[in-house]
Amino acid sequence: MVTVMKHFSLIFLFVAVLFQGACTHEKKPSGTALPVIMDMVFNNPGEAPVRTKYNDPVYLKEIGYKGMVPEWFVQCAVTYESFKKNIIPEGSVERKWILNRQKEIHEKLLVAEKEQMPVYAFTDVLVLPTIILQKFKHQIIREAKDAGNPGVIGGKMIPDINKPLTQELLRVQIDEIFSTFPELDGLVIRFGETYLFDTPYHAGGSPLARGGQQAIDDHVKLINLLREEVCVKRNKKLFYRTWDFGFFHTRPDVYLAITGQIQPHKNLYFSIKYPKGDFQRLFPFNPTLGIGKHQYIVEYQCQPEYYGKGAHPDYVFNGFLNGFEEYSQLMKPGDKWGVKDLKGDPNFKGVWTWSRGGGWRGPYITNELWCDVNALTALEWARDTTLSESQALKKAAVKIGVSPDNVDDFIRLVHLSAKGVVRGHCSLIDIPRAHFNVWWIRDHFMSDMHTLDPFFDYLMKQDKVEMALREKQEAVDIWREMEKLAGRIKMKDPADQEYLSVSVTYGRIKYEIIEKAFTVILLGHVGDKTGKYEKKRIRKAINEYDHLWEEWRALKKDHPSCATLYEPYAFHIDKNGVSGDKEHGLEARIDQYRNL
Repeated sequence: MVTVMKHFSLIFLFVAVLFQGACTHEKKPSGTALPVIMDMVFNNPGEAPVRTKYNDPVYLKEIGYKGMVPEWFVQCAVTYESFKKNIIPEGSVERKWILNRQKEIHEKLLVAEKEQMPVYAFTDVLVLPTIILQKFKHQIIREAKDAGNPGVIGGKMIPDINKPLTQELLRVQIDEIFSTFPELDGLVIRFGETYLFDTPYHAGGSPLARGGQQAIDDHVKLINLLREEVCVKRNKKLFYRTWDFGFFHTRPDVYLAITGQIQPHKNLYFSIKYPKGDFQRLFPFNPTLGIGKHQYIVEYQCQPEYYGKGAHPDYVFNGFLNGFEEYSQLMKPGDKWGVKDLKGDPNFKGVWTWSRGGGWRGPYITNELWCDVNALTALEWARDTTLSESQALKKAAVKIGVSPDNVDDFIRLVHLSAKGVVRGHCSLIDIPRAHFNVWWIRDHFMSDMHTLDPFFDYLMKQDKVEMALREKQEAVDIWREMEKLAGRIKMKDPADQEYLSVSVTYGRIKYEIIEKAFTVILLGHVGDKTGKYEKKRIRKAINEYDHLWEEWRALKKDHPSCATLYEPYAFHIDKNGVSGDKEHGLEARIDQYRNL
């Protein structure tokens, strides 16, 4: 009897071990994580750095990131002593600024190093001390006629990569960056835009030609130099961003012409935004993704700069992964629709989230709820690419603090936000032919809609004016449904609970203002063309428009958590930065029809 019981015990133990092993195996992610999962906080140029938990390597490590991309201006934190001793004079304001920058970076690197968080510094190529550029300008600076776009976006005193001294100084810069900050794990290279608002003693810009064969040759020269200095000599990682304005970033022929001349390296990655353009709706998935012989990562913005900047929900991850609804009009059979179509490509190495930042100015938010939704959902998926979008979102929602009983309502709300945004801000009407200009709103600026006049002309020609106005009303209806959902979703943190409700109402008011503005301006445009105005309808919409602005201001006044409001002025940029242009703003256009 004892022997029989002993056998039964052994059998039971064996089965239990098998069962435990099976259960343990089921809990493990069935897929592998992407090797590169990194995050960046991008500060508004010329403004104080964003205060956010995403600047904290402790937090990033805790939630699962494998790298951070800080905007510390490391390219401006070196003295060029190895180039020429005392080229930045001892005791000068320039040298004091550089040394202070070094001290700040060292302090931040200590924290990241302690957490074993890899740091890949965001680096503008090529920005140099103004003293050096002025002293050697004839040996460094590109001829004015070839300087591309100098000034606010392109920089000033633009170097030329083809000049020997430019190449020498770039090598010196890289050497001093890594000798000064040996803890750095690599560099992220930006060349498409150069902003100098935060670097008072430095100048420069992209050292490359702006297009054609010369630009291709320049890229090859620059990449090879960086590859040698960063990847080969120092065994550091190099992420070369392709972002520019319609050349390297969006044209497969150019992408292949450049990258085809570069020898792959384990430390070299190309970094590519997922849209064929900037982080806008109505742009197709980027056709330069998934081609060529090099490793690449995909850039993804979590605080959409064109669609509220986190002041209201705008869920991007589903479109990023599976494609946006407008792709049915924009993409051809066989095209890649989203990042899911990159799975299985051995060169697809990772995702780079921009948890905070992008663009200019506001809205300024008080709570990162909607940034968290986009960032943490992408993070969950990147850590286990076998997850579906809804599975990743559900895991993120629970971690963010959504009550388990309300997760389905929360998922419904964020999915609706993507539909409400595209119908409210943009238009799904005949996208390839109607040429809706998505730039009419950006950051917290609302222009006078004159950029939409060609779209309005198309609507008149196709007899689709009322269809467009119904689309805007549909957007408002979506946001009203979201308000109802927000009213029954419970959050763990009372501050998040408050922000959830206030921010959804913020979005509803914003898109209702847009709906009324479209009614006024589109019907006004029709009247301008035909001489026949629907005066009663226009006046009613103006009255409702005015009341909605009052409601929006009251929301901000009564709820401290509410983000700052939009301004009915056009976006304007000059050497002093960004400001609102009242003359070409939404309010000015509405005023044209007040006295009909």
